[in-house]
Amino acid sequence: MKRFYVASSFTNIVNVRYVARTLESRGYINTYDWTRNASARDAGTVTLADLRSIGQRERDAVIGADMVVILLPGGKGTHVELGIAIAQGKRAILHSPTDVMNNLDITSTFYHLPELEKSHGTLDDLITMIIGQEVTVAAV
Repeated sequence: MKRFYVASSFTNIVNVRYVARTLESRGYINTYDWTRNASARDAGTVTLADLRSIGQRERDAVIGADMVVILLPGGKGTHVELGIAIAQGKRAILHSPTDVMNNLDITSTFYHLPELEKSHGTLDDLITMIIGQEVTVAAV
């Protein structure tokens, strides 16, 4: 269970890269680094064909991952990726710096499915949870 995908919004690119780099340094494999698409998007050079291709790569990366990490706040695609992960029976971890997932005014029903793991706090708390879970599972 070493293949992962990190989903979030473009506003969270720094956090996505931090989580990905940290997990990679621990031997995990990132199935796709979607943050590389940011430069084309910022330059305004993305076409509909590009979006289709990116969507296919992101879908395939979620399907190919053992674990999908969702960093809130997420964008439009984040919630699609969460849905794919749930439907595929992937380990899915929902993380927010605050306990926003339990705020009834803005939460999603899908955030409360029993198969989802929830984390709030720092990114290092999230990584400790991921790695700690892997160690526990491996020791059993």
